[in-house]
Amino acid sequence: MGSARLADDVAGVDAGVGAVTDGPDGSAAERRALVAALGASLGRVGRMRRRRVGLVFGGLALGLVAAVLISAAAGAHPIPLDRIVALVADPSAPGLGREALVLGQIRLPRIVACVLVGACLAVCGALMQGLFRNPLADPGLLGVSSGAALAAGATIVVGDRIFGQIAAEVLPVAAFVGALSATLLLTLAGRRVGRTETAVVLLAGLAFAALANAALGLLVFVADDRELRDLSFWTLGSFGGVGWPKLTAALPFLVAPLVAAPFLAKAFDALAFGEAEAHHMGHPVERVKATAIVVTALGVGASVALVGIVGFVGIVVPHAVRLALGPSHRSLLPTSALSGALLVVLADLVARTAVAPAELPIGVLTAAVGAPLFLHLVLARRGGAA
Repeated sequence: MGSARLADDVAGVDAGVGAVTDGPDGSAAERRALVAALGASLGRVGRMRRRRVGLVFGGLALGLVAAVLISAAAGAHPIPLDRIVALVADPSAPGLGREALVLGQIRLPRIVACVLVGACLAVCGALMQGLFRNPLADPGLLGVSSGAALAAGATIVVGDRIFGQIAAEVLPVAAFVGALSATLLLTLAGRRVGRTETAVVLLAGLAFAALANAALGLLVFVADDRELRDLSFWTLGSFGGVGWPKLTAALPFLVAPLVAAPFLAKAFDALAFGEAEAHHMGHPVERVKATAIVVTALGVGASVALVGIVGFVGIVVPHAVRLALGPSHRSLLPTSALSGALLVVLADLVARTAVAPAELPIGVLTAAVGAPLFLHLVLARRGGAA
């Protein structure tokens, strides 16, 4: 009903524009009336769009709060909601020592990591889709995930044989160094006379990802049984090893895309018309592109370093939000952040409760949900275009 009314109002705006610009000459009063009617129609369309965005954003926020509470309560050691409320009100409440330990040291850092990683990956996906002006683009196109995974894999296989048993804290550091190295290489490859060539960055990212995956396959081939288990755990993704120290170390890089996104939204709306048009509108196009690439690399690299590869969040979530709310980045970016956080929190909840006490790799779940959903969105878009 709301969509039909919105379409009618848009049609009314188009008709008003045609009447003002192409209609026959009339009196000044008639023209003022037409302009007033056009302004009213535009205002009504804007109000309906803002109302729709507000409803979706509010629904996602409530859903995220509910998912966080359920995730905090559910698990191998269930915690009733009333005890969670008591712990939040007084963490040192008597008789809740075990619940305080489980919630404060195991579940809470895991839930916070799910929210941050999901929001970060979704916003990075929206930035990449806006940068390449392709709604099917993905943060993995930059090869950052592959670089991080390759560095972690090399540390597991080669590092063990040179230095012996590698401490678990070294793997996230190695993965992040790999992500930064991939970002530096891609940035250097895409620079041409002071400009960042987006197409060159894209092609270089695809080539680097292919090489990194080939090298990772070679590491899998030479790995022994223990190393192979570690590689599988890393490449499939898991929030099981997240604690406060790891989360604190990754926090600035996970937050970077979320902080930068609101400042990039207006420029990305202008980039939808082309780089030359955005430049004529007064936006620093080169700085915007470089900022988007750097913060995406930092966010994706930190995500892979913290929990391994979590696929399809960065491509499915912003694409679905764009279909629901339109292409404006001022609404797309924050709504994608909430949607990504909700998706990853729910996926992690299923991962640790579906086959308890064992745990499913979260990358398997996000791929199992994301791939069919993505195919449905693509086919629905194609059907709508036809």
